[in-house]
Amino acid sequence: MGSKPAPNKWLVAITVMIPTFIEILDMTVVNVSLNHIQGNLSAGLDEVTWVLTSYLVSNAIVIPMSGWLASRIGRRRYLFLSISLFTLSSFACGAATSLGMLVLFRVFQGIGGGGLQPLSNAILLETFPPEEHGKAMAIFGMGIVLAPILGPILGGWITDNWTWRWIFYINIPVGIVSIFMTMLFIKDPPYLKKQGTKIDYAGIALLVVGIGCLQLVLDRGERLDWFASPLIRNLAVLSAGALVLFVWTELRHASPIVDLRVYRDSTFALGNVMMFLGFFAFFASLVLLPIYVQKLMGYTPLWAGWVLGPGGIASLLVMPFAARLMHRTDPRHLLFLGLAINAYSLYLMSGFNLEADFDSILWPRLVQGIGLGLFFVPVATLTVGRVPKEKMGNASAVFNLVRNLGGSFGVALMTTQLARRSQFHHHHLAEHMTPYSPQFQEALQGMRGWLDQHVGMGQEYGIGQALGLMYGELNRQAFMLAFNDVFFLDMFFFILPLFLVYLLHKTEPNGGPVDLH
Repeated sequence: MGSKPAPNKWLVAITVMIPTFIEILDMTVVNVSLNHIQGNLSAGLDEVTWVLTSYLVSNAIVIPMSGWLASRIGRRRYLFLSISLFTLSSFACGAATSLGMLVLFRVFQGIGGGGLQPLSNAILLETFPPEEHGKAMAIFGMGIVLAPILGPILGGWITDNWTWRWIFYINIPVGIVSIFMTMLFIKDPPYLKKQGTKIDYAGIALLVVGIGCLQLVLDRGERLDWFASPLIRNLAVLSAGALVLFVWTELRHASPIVDLRVYRDSTFALGNVMMFLGFFAFFASLVLLPIYVQKLMGYTPLWAGWVLGPGGIASLLVMPFAARLMHRTDPRHLLFLGLAINAYSLYLMSGFNLEADFDSILWPRLVQGIGLGLFFVPVATLTVGRVPKEKMGNASAVFNLVRNLGGSFGVALMTTQLARRSQFHHHHLAEHMTPYSPQFQEALQGMRGWLDQHVGMGQEYGIGQALGLMYGELNRQAFMLAFNDVFFLDMFFFILPLFLVYLLHKTEPNGGPVDLH
């Protein structure tokens, strides 16, 4: 009696990418609704940010252990339970009547969603044949790149037209459909039944403490002035100690919760470094650009979304094209080109000024979208290309954790640099606002004349208002120069991986699995 035919690969791809897309969307969809949540639940500004932090922390903890969990209870069952918990938690978040309830349910939502990214990554690579792994990573990359861009746009529209609770309720029908599709189209590969059953309790505890504290440091550090805060210092020490012990424990354990031996493959290790640096730079710019156009150019949140959107569409169009090109040329050439284009886009952003029109700001985002499509597909495919199928779940979990941590580090460090460079430029520009400067006196008289002509305020009464306007302009100029500095610095995180590209093996995906034991 023959075995049942394998489900259609496209149905499998749709099944795993729908919930993954929604899970990544939920990382950013809440951002623009925080003010509404704060007012509705009578919370303080610092308190309401825990709605974001709680989700990110629980999500980051689950991602690296997802491969182990799938091997313990079965991939199909784990996917079913993850989507179910995510869907139920989404309903609970929407129905929450206090901030404490919302934060608690966001923790459960992050736990449910944490396994979806690495699971979908591993399932796509196993469902598509080796020669189509570039196509599989293009599908995965579309969700990874587009979801965080659409999140703020969708969240803003829903909040303005309905209520903030619907940013969670919309997950429910999608989750129900995903549950049924999972039961119909997802099957467990035979080798998962051969996994060990010994539980790595020490590894679990150290992972929870290490990753949890690290995510808290990254998410709260800039707000609490980093190591000037005793809380951040203590969390950083605790995270570093736990992670060092975690690595030591996992390398000695017979059945580790995260098998770090996968890093014995140099291509996998280098690919992780490149993905970390690439998403460090990409996510930092993804956060900084909307702040720039809203704070300095006066854009609404919706128009800020329109600045980001075309770049996401460019990535969607380029990724399938990159997947096809990988069969016709050395994938490392595409990767090098993608990194160079991304670096060029950030160089263009570093030249922004306060006179820039919409097209001038949109163009670098389009360039970045093209570069991101050429970067993500080859680096993701080459990184896991030599990993054996039975190790794919663990490798995907580690790979996705590194990618997410890259984004978290990028946002945390670049926003901190933005604040510091803004202070630097403010101090430098203020040195020239002195009564002893002829240029300052000339500008002040010009401003007083403008107020007299357009506002009807006499020269003798307009000096205070003129000084206020000039000080406001000084702040804008200092902030603009700080953005230019940060975009220029961010560019180097795409330049650094250029030196690693040709150290990667160009072996066809799964053309030669290496021994990782």
